[in-house]
Amino acid sequence: MRRRVPVWAGSTVAAAAIIGLAIYLAWVGLDNADKLASVIGLFVALAGLAVAAYRLTASRPPAPGQGLQRLDGESTVGQPSIALQGSNAGIISTGEGATNVQLHAHASEHGHVTQTVLPVDALRPVTEVSAPPAMVNVPGHRQVFVGRGGELAALEAALGARGPVVVAAVHGLGGVGKSTLAARYAAAQAGAWNPVWWITADTSEAVRAGLAALMVALQPELATALPLEALAERAVGWLSAHEGWLLVLDDVVDPADVRPLLERTLAGQVLVTSRLGEGWHRLDAQVLRLDVLDEREAVELLIRIAAPALPSDVVQADLDGNLPEDLDGAVELVRELGYLPLAVEQAAAYLHQTRLTPRAYLGVLTDQPAVMYDRTARGADAERAVARLWRLTLDRLTDVPLAGQLLRLLAWYGAEPIPGTLLLEGLEATAPEVQQALGDLAAYNMISLDSAVVTVHRLVQAVARTPDPDDPHRQAVDIDTARDQATHVLSGALPQPPSDPAGWPVWRALLPHIEALAAHASPAIDTATTALLLNEAGVFLKNQGAIARAIGYYKRARMACERALGADHPHTLISRNNLAVAYEATGDVGRAISLFEATLADRERVLGTDHPDTLTSRNNLAAAYEAAGDVGRAIPLYEATLADRERVLGGDHPHTLISRNNLAVAYEATGDVGRAISLFEATLADRERVLGGDHPHTLSSRNNLAAAYKRAGDVGRAIPLYEATLADCERVLGTDHPDTLISRNNLAVAYGSAGDVGRAILLYEATLADRERVLGTDHPDTLISRNNLAAAYKRAGDVGRAIPLYEATLADCERVLGTDHPLTKTVRANLSALG
Repeated sequence: MRRRVPVWAGSTVAAAAIIGLAIYLAWVGLDNADKLASVIGLFVALAGLAVAAYRLTASRPPAPGQGLQRLDGESTVGQPSIALQGSNAGIISTGEGATNVQLHAHASEHGHVTQTVLPVDALRPVTEVSAPPAMVNVPGHRQVFVGRGGELAALEAALGARGPVVVAAVHGLGGVGKSTLAARYAAAQAGAWNPVWWITADTSEAVRAGLAALMVALQPELATALPLEALAERAVGWLSAHEGWLLVLDDVVDPADVRPLLERTLAGQVLVTSRLGEGWHRLDAQVLRLDVLDEREAVELLIRIAAPALPSDVVQADLDGNLPEDLDGAVELVRELGYLPLAVEQAAAYLHQTRLTPRAYLGVLTDQPAVMYDRTARGADAERAVARLWRLTLDRLTDVPLAGQLLRLLAWYGAEPIPGTLLLEGLEATAPEVQQALGDLAAYNMISLDSAVVTVHRLVQAVARTPDPDDPHRQAVDIDTARDQATHVLSGALPQPPSDPAGWPVWRALLPHIEALAAHASPAIDTATTALLLNEAGVFLKNQGAIARAIGYYKRARMACERALGADHPHTLISRNNLAVAYEATGDVGRAISLFEATLADRERVLGTDHPDTLTSRNNLAAAYEAAGDVGRAIPLYEATLADRERVLGGDHPHTLISRNNLAVAYEATGDVGRAISLFEATLADRERVLGGDHPHTLSSRNNLAAAYKRAGDVGRAIPLYEATLADCERVLGTDHPDTLISRNNLAVAYGSAGDVGRAILLYEATLADRERVLGTDHPDTLISRNNLAAAYKRAGDVGRAIPLYEATLADCERVLGTDHPLTKTVRANLSALG
């Protein structure tokens, strides 16, 4: 229930102030009022301070009850615990009569993770988050715009209704002006809708990134606090809870990329642009096909850009057939360009800067038939039109060779805004020279430029990446050089380590460009630098819970390392280790063990038995054995690895502390709880001393110690330690971090063990919902939450809800993990126990 005492109190104070002021003025007289200004000001200021102080006190919440990245797993516990990622334990509650099975996940040995402290109201309900006034991010809405009156009216009719979400889809040929039309309409709606938010939606990842940016604009304090997926989902929640907004999804390639968003219960207006004209009816969208300009509109567009100083009445007279000499050939030129707005705009910009006439420009095109349109498919291939104009433009910029070099570099990035910092690295040019070249490109409309970012149309990028032996600006060797430059620049811009939340905003800005580079460059030509870039991106994605995408990058990084560096190079071995860690995180323990064993053998042969990387492989292999339920092989390997790490690295080295933690987990798994608790307590003390109280590994130790207390039956010590650890995880890592979700799961288990089943169910349900949103429905952690919730339902006597949930979870475990995976066996046993 919302608290109203602060509002009532504030109103009372304000009323008293007004009455007192009126009486006082009546007593002293208005003639002396101006002499009392300072007194009145002081009175008002003190009253305001009193209200503010009361409000802060009343609303205070209650206290809580490179090489390549080397990944080194760390086990976590909590009997009955299940293998979970990130140095913590997930716990399966099997219920009465069922078998408890404990598995453990293994955190990667990264660098430090800085703590993130959330403001008090950062994660208030989205219903209480209001959009700032005039929140508009529409690009290019001030550019020259002609015609399209009918199309704008059609959009107004389609999107003018209030209530449930209304979707309009504008489709047509690339370069036909879909984005321009959408920007014009959206900018005109800025006074009627708020926010008016623009997302480049050419991939599902770009949609998520745009939604995350929306949430950061609504709540800037969340920029470094939540992972991208969580920000995007919170944005969808905000859109569902508020009306009066307009969302533009620009350049959608596949309706499937936006279907998950549009199928949600939203309450505003959505405008989609796409080249694709089919499939939108499935989303109840009103579809508008956008054709090229008519001849008069195309000529008007050409004139207004090529001769911006002409008054409007003169332009209209020109359009009536009285074109001046310097615009001779305008009609023929726009015909040759197929009335395609993008081509007309670029040609007009060229005319404006060079002072050529349209007929002279047309003559140049005629002299280059290899790049002319196929007259039987006029306007069907926008890239060819852009290619023709791009060559002519750069011919005019031969005195600025950096312009062509920059455009080829930009071509390897994504269509999303490109941070200007990516253009100042890796080029043999000064910052002023780069700015001058960018300005020249912007003058010809080859790019869009503002103070911080650069954007390039995807058609221009596609042409610039395509070699043409007849085009001096698109020679294969120059394009290959630009690709390698883009790879080096992106690699050098990556924040380290990827697990540090402080670097996540930069990661989110760079990830679309890493994805574009990976998509457009053939794996056959990947270099060692490409491997480094993809490996680091894989680490970031895995930490964000996007393990399937991480595995794709890890595989490609491994192949690139083997081809560029050789099978025995240390970086190649690291990439194989990282891939094995990712396999284990998905529950594919058999594949992980095989790859860990092969990598360990190669590291012992190449690096030696005492090399830190070799010791990492031994630790990770032991962890995989344990995840597979083979504690008999895990413990001896853990013990030997711990002894070697103490000898080689020292007793306080973070890797040594990881080995001690993992060995304690294994002891607990065999039932030797007393020995495990002693080792957990010693490891926790050393981690607090060496790493600090807020280090993720220290939080892991506290979680594991609480799990051991619970296993020993000491719930009185376990629950307070779990609660304190969860509070610190939320403060340091954020509420949606996978490790925080593990802590919440474990606390729910402890509540259930203490007999507080109702409280456990509520926490299980919330954790399951968040895991499905953040990690996905098939993630092993999500499957664990579903099993645990079913067990809680059973304990509460609600078998009607327990059985269907067990059955669905078992089916998904068998599909995702396999029939023999320990988690699958546990769920099957739990279901069988219900008869």
